Amino acid sequence: MNKKTILLSLVFVFILGFALVGCSTTTEEAPPPEEKAGETNEPEETKDTEEEQNKESDADPVDNTLVFGRGADSVGLDPATITDGESIKVTLNIYDTLVKYADLDTSIEPSLATSWESSDDGLTYTFKLREGVKFHDGTDFNAEAVVYNFERWANGDKSSFYYYSSMFGGFKGDEGHVIQEVKAIDELTVEFTLSRPQAPFLQNVAMPVFGIASPTALEKYGESFTENPVGTGPFVFQEWKRNDKIVLVKNDNYFMDGYPKLDSVIFVSIPDNATRLNELIAGEIDVADGVSPNDGSRIEGESDLQLFTRPSMNVGYLGLTNTRPPFDNKLVRQALNHAVDKEGIIAAFYAGQAEPAKNPLPPVIAGYNDDIEPYPYDLEKAKELLAEAGYPDGFEMELWAMPVPRPYMPDGQKVAEVLQNSFAQIGVEAKIVSFEWATYLEKARNGEADAFLLGWTGDNGDADNFIYVLLDKDNIGSNNYSYYSNDELHDILIAAQSNPDQEARVELYKQAQEIIHDDAPWIPLVHSTPILGGKNNVADFFAHPTGSQALTKVYFE
Repeated sequence: MNKKTILLSLVFVFILGFALVGCSTTTEEAPPPEEKAGETNEPEETKDTEEEQNKESDADPVDNTLVFGRGADSVGLDPATITDGESIKVTLNIYDTLVKYADLDTSIEPSLATSWESSDDGLTYTFKLREGVKFHDGTDFNAEAVVYNFERWANGDKSSFYYYSSMFGGFKGDEGHVIQEVKAIDELTVEFTLSRPQAPFLQNVAMPVFGIASPTALEKYGESFTENPVGTGPFVFQEWKRNDKIVLVKNDNYFMDGYPKLDSVIFVSIPDNATRLNELIAGEIDVADGVSPNDGSRIEGESDLQLFTRPSMNVGYLGLTNTRPPFDNKLVRQALNHAVDKEGIIAAFYAGQAEPAKNPLPPVIAGYNDDIEPYPYDLEKAKELLAEAGYPDGFEMELWAMPVPRPYMPDGQKVAEVLQNSFAQIGVEAKIVSFEWATYLEKARNGEADAFLLGWTGDNGDADNFIYVLLDKDNIGSNNYSYYSNDELHDILIAAQSNPDQEARVELYKQAQEIIHDDAPWIPLVHSTPILGGKNNVADFFAHPTGSQALTKVYFE
């Protein structure tokens, strides 16, 4: 992917689409049609020479374009219907949420809401909204737009709105649904009534997947909205070429004065880690996400590059679909846990940028239970457990390997090969299988895998976002890919959600991890420290622990 080629191709797009850049661009901001380049009837004026094109490529706004290299394409651009990080990286820059996270952590700051308050019983939240904000299509942002979005999600189903179900206990009519009502008090005031207190409510609402979309655009595009996203965010969607690039351009009418600093952002898909790194070194991209841990020293050795380190708030794991024999047997799941050499995997693929996982959430999250003893790497113990479970000669299985690099797993194929070899030593024959990324996620979510490599980067810094979202029975069919269900665990997790006392919540989450450790629905593998590379002139790039990369403040020095 050649950056100059990418930028040249944007020149024509900028000329023709300039009037679309802002949320509500007036006719005075765009040149009249007869003055636009390329729209005169004179042939000699419509054909630029190569020299003129080169000059144009060196001029603003094209020079102020950030090219962001990543390992995979987005699955969709409707934030409410996606679960993959590559989609969220893009939608975060198109949409705003009511409240947002700070630049470097998950503390809550104003966004579309300028202030908020909650009732003493934790059942009512009232948000005061920002005045004068418009969606990119010119539709007014107001309380009714907020109600429209939340009603859309609440009346949905798990096949569409996975995150809403995961974070708010299902949908309207479900027993555990948290949001009882969302009501517009006036044009700039919206009130949420909850069916029960939810301690991480503000943290949940701040998640990028709850970006507020234009009601007008949702009705206009219907099911194709995911390819025609319209929000209020710092950048406006312009183009998407599947498995190639997504182009966003500056929202000239963004409510944050002076932002965004960039004129455009291009997300390019470069699946191979080595190729993506070489593109960065060659200057064809400005930022490379998903850098292999083994390549960090190479970036540090380049004088015109810089290394970004993302705080570790993730887990990479091998999920075991608990409803598929023989993985419906706890002894089998425990046996496989004993058959994995996590230290060896880290040494081979993480260059010291990871630590072995024993729990489904990382140590940085409040409520992490460090007293739990990890399953030791013990092949003889694994064989004993298999024999006790009725499989003295092992069994055959499919082992699904991710087709794309992820922050918690830079090379899923190679990790799968190590696991395949380990399992073979206890008589388990694992056939490695893979699919295109969106298909992989869909099939795994539907419970079609025996075992699957996957992971999770925390959305909001709360233990609930790991344990409840990934392993509670409420979320089977959404983010609980392992189809694990435990009623005792469920009761503990709901109690932890509903308790405003953080110390009490910590103790409940520690109990939850003891149950999970014994049931062994997964094989927790690693908590990684993801790294990114960038040009030295990229400034105010904040590598957020959630992996959701806001580019609002980024600029070139």
